[in-house]
Amino acid sequence: MKSINIGVIGCGNISDVYLKTASQFPVLNMLAVADINPAAAEAKAKTYGLKALSVDKLLASSQIDIVLNLTTPQYHVQVGLDILAANKHVYSEKPLALNMAEALKFAAAAKAKNLRIGCAPDTFLSGAHQTARKIVDNATVGNIIAGTAFMMCPGHEKWHPNPDFYYQAGGGPLLDMGPYYITALINMLGPVDSVVGMAKATYAQRSIKSGDREGESFEVNVDTHFSAIMQFASGATITMTQSFDVHKHEHTHIELYGTDGSILVPDPNQFEGVVKTSIGSDDWQEVKQTHIYGDGNYRILGLADMAQAIISDRPHRASLELSLHVLEVMQAIQTSADEHKTIQLKHQCQRPSALDDGLKLGQLGE
Repeated sequence: MKSINIGVIGCGNISDVYLKTASQFPVLNMLAVADINPAAAEAKAKTYGLKALSVDKLLASSQIDIVLNLTTPQYHVQVGLDILAANKHVYSEKPLALNMAEALKFAAAAKAKNLRIGCAPDTFLSGAHQTARKIVDNATVGNIIAGTAFMMCPGHEKWHPNPDFYYQAGGGPLLDMGPYYITALINMLGPVDSVVGMAKATYAQRSIKSGDREGESFEVNVDTHFSAIMQFASGATITMTQSFDVHKHEHTHIELYGTDGSILVPDPNQFEGVVKTSIGSDDWQEVKQTHIYGDGNYRILGLADMAQAIISDRPHRASLELSLHVLEVMQAIQTSADEHKTIQLKHQCQRPSALDDGLKLGQLGE
């Protein structure tokens, strides 16, 4: 089987799940890791049997085809442009960029070089979310007319020892968690047409609850509670809340309401979960999962699909166009909140193609 050579820039905590899972996908040949902290790269290289290189040497390597960019959000575009300049494809952690201006600059650079950009999240490729999409596509509950999406928690300072960056530019619940929910909804319903949003920062300061810095306070410089209404081109109207200000609630992650019934969709930040439907006024019934990748953490699917797409000369699913649209939706919600008006989306996307339901572990389809 053909494979694509992969290099990784950024050896923080998120790199472990990528590096652990890579071996399950024969299309991926992980070669090297790099980080501005050489010790971090050396540690990951030793753990996973890879080469540790400087960032410059990794970019200069003629062996590497795609660079997986796992830097923090404020560096996604800067590092991504360096990768493109080295004539390599880019797969980035989310979000694609901090704003549309830099995202479009990034996209233009890729187009000029005829290189690909892929971007997380790829959890919409999970067994549960592909099953939910099939239910929508088959009109099992009729046409989707409305729905809800909720991600609400008391804030990452409750568990993260260094949570400051979640509350600075590039952070906040919308940019941090919104990509999972919005991408999942686009996978099922297609692109967003317009949005209305409201936002606020409830607390000017936060206090760290764990780790060596427990009790230390830090300033909040982003909004931490967002409520939005998204009008999809399909006609569905989805109400979404993303918040770091809610201590406890009983809302489900995603619910879709059709003309003949409803669907409960599990956490879009996970691969595991159960889909349920209610037809008419019947009780909720668990739906048998129709797709693979629902029994573990496969947070490398998007990269593997992109590698397979290069070999097969087809579009990849966690695409530049999809991530651009998701970013524009999030920016539009913020703009709507700031300017108190409805925002029409300019950069549309096609729904990524569904995964086949007969795939085996390690396969993404030709």
